[in-house]
Amino acid sequence: MSEPQLSIRSAKAKELAHALARRTGMPMSKLVERALERYDNELRQQSARAPIDVLTDLMAEGRHAVPAGTTSAHDDFYDEHGLPR
Repeated sequence: MSEPQLSIRSAKAKELAHALARRTGMPMSKLVERALERYDNELRQQSARAPIDVLTDLMAEGRHAVPAGTTSAHDDFYDEHGLPR
């Protein structure tokens, strides 16, 4: 009986798997297996977290994309009396 096969048609995935196999000396099938196990564990840990922790992490990720010196001030929308322009 033959071993089950997994076919991934991604040049990037193939390139990464080959590079890791060369660096580690591990067969590509074992590398893929370990990567999937780690990803599965990561997803399980994330789903076990409180929603507020997930939200806090998302907000932190979003802040990385904001240029330095950016504020939430909207002074340009209002005149000196606080009325919309």
